[in-house]
Amino acid sequence: MTDPPNHDKLMRVGELAKAVGKTVRAMHLYEELGLLEPRSRSDGGFRMYGVEAIDRIHWIVKLQAIGFTLAEIQGFVKDFQGAGSGREATARVRALFTEKQAQIRVQITQLQVIENDLNEAVAYLDSCQTCTDDYAPTACGDCDHHGHHKDAAPALFAGLSRRSDEPREKEFDVPVTVLYREGNN
Repeated sequence: MTDPPNHDKLMRVGELAKAVGKTVRAMHLYEELGLLEPRSRSDGGFRMYGVEAIDRIHWIVKLQAIGFTLAEIQGFVKDFQGAGSGREATARVRALFTEKQAQIRVQITQLQVIENDLNEAVAYLDSCQTCTDDYAPTACGDCDHHGHHKDAAPALFAGLSRRSDEPREKEFDVPVTVLYREGNN
């Protein structure tokens, strides 16, 4: 059984960095950006952090994993702290989180399209495993064996197997909305 955290124990920056698996430089950067504050300084002038700093760093890491940059985190921390009321502060954060949620939903849709393309290509390539060694790789783009139809290879494989000198009609299976980023229309 692990001991409960000692909330009175203070850590130097190196101990904190080790506890969260980060570098001392990262701790200094978080402090420079106003994202992390030492609880106090030692008699020798060393930064001293409480266990709450570990939670703060985990929070920063989680926000970065969601897709926020350190600059964005710094900005909304300042906005939150500078708000006129708690209600206003939480409304600002809610708006940012809602926007990020919408961006993540778009990314999920894009990843689902990619996953479908990969599934289609892998299923096609699975049937190639029983093919004879008599064919050169360049023949794969025009394959009509093992249930394949000429020029019907999935796009991910067709792009690899077709010769560059073959004239092809352009096909797109990505929604047009994916081709445009917000604000660049």
